Amino acid sequence: MIDSPCIRQCCLNEQDICLGCFRSLKEILAWSAASQNEKQDTLNCIAERRAQADHREIHSIFISSKKT
Repeated sequence: MIDSPCIRQCCLNEQDICLGCFRSLKEILAWSAASQNEKQDTLNCIAERRAQADHREIHSIFISSKKT
């Protein structure tokens, strides 16, 4: 059984991606009825989104430090 990645810090961005768990609104709504394979696919998408967000944050910090 795959547990929900929800961390109870729900806040959707402009693309309807939760900033807490990195699932799309569609993925959040489908989670309870999803198969184990579908849940694993969602977890894989989450990992990609989180890595992209981490990269953007690091880049933003680097650019900000160059300005000071």
